[in-house]
Amino acid sequence: MIFATPALDAQELSVLAQIEELKITLRAQLNEPRRWTGSLRRLSFARNIRGSNSIEGFDATLDDTAAVALGEEPLDAPRATQQALEGYRNAMTYVLQLAEEPRVEASESLIKSLHFMMTHDDLKNSPGRWRPGAIFVRDEGSGQVVHEGANVEEVPALMAQLVTELNGLNGDSVDPPIIRAAMAHLNLVMIHPFRDGNGRMARCLQSLVLAAEGVLSPVFMSVEEYLGNNTQDYYRVLAEVGGGHWDPSRDARPWIRFILTAHLRQADTLQRRVKESERLWVELELIRVRKGLPERVIAALFDAAYGYRVRTSTYQAVLAQDEEVSEQTARRDLTLLANTGLIESRGERRGRHYVAGAELRTLSESIFGGKARAVAADPFSAKAI
Repeated sequence: MIFATPALDAQELSVLAQIEELKITLRAQLNEPRRWTGSLRRLSFARNIRGSNSIEGFDATLDDTAAVALGEEPLDAPRATQQALEGYRNAMTYVLQLAEEPRVEASESLIKSLHFMMTHDDLKNSPGRWRPGAIFVRDEGSGQVVHEGANVEEVPALMAQLVTELNGLNGDSVDPPIIRAAMAHLNLVMIHPFRDGNGRMARCLQSLVLAAEGVLSPVFMSVEEYLGNNTQDYYRVLAEVGGGHWDPSRDARPWIRFILTAHLRQADTLQRRVKESERLWVELELIRVRKGLPERVIAALFDAAYGYRVRTSTYQAVLAQDEEVSEQTARRDLTLLANTGLIESRGERRGRHYVAGAELRTLSESIFGGKARAVAADPFSAKAI
């Protein structure tokens, strides 16, 4: 037996309906052929990778994560962090490829393969294999055991049942994809089938289920960024539902409500970013035309305006998604932008990069600055009820 999905009450169904409405709106906005959506998608993917890995203590700047997502070397991230980012990038890239298929079907082999992609840099953690023995999750501060995974003898059968549930082979699966994805996440992290990387694998599996829906790309449907920004709440609700050990008879409703709130807030954040990105791209296009710059340089200006460090290699990799440009052309473009004052050079040799100049910083402040951004209210708070 694995954790059962609780019957959704009226309030949960209402929140789910709000999320579905936001998804429809976002799909219409993101499906329009506008060049800025490519940059938004790329940076959203980096945020997801960064969010999921930060939960496990692999912290990196967003521009370093974006560089790794493009297959480039980070400026600052240590080797262990880079390997974790690369592994998660590979697994999530495969999930995104699967999302293009007419039908996405889970399997034990697929789950093991994704886990291997994430953790293959350290063979002592048995990448791609169920764990060989008992496992205990400890609080790093106190050293106390906060969760004990399922009995090792039960892991194969429990994972087989989870796959069956995911594929709807029990014949009575009527839960919406967001709910099935949430329960897949919960069950995997509670079973704890691997020696290491269970949290990352659970979050990746959640994205895989969302990919199967096909309504909106999992890059935009993922809540990994939200979980990374709210790690303590994430751990708290898992502890509340888990009770310290594998016990699928416990109530999963607090988890469902937490994930619904995460989706609602992340969708609200994404809608804001869609509007900001569109406005930024329009303003950058006006600047580009006024200064007589080639159209392709907007990609570099966009990243710099967002506060990221732009390098020749990352700029070239971004452009390669639409057109191939030589390293010489990429370097010449950035030098041209630096000569106009739109970006400013920092560092030397391998560490050379560019940041926003005064005009871009003023533009960024006008779009992203001002009052602190409000967080969508908790739909399950006492006041909301």
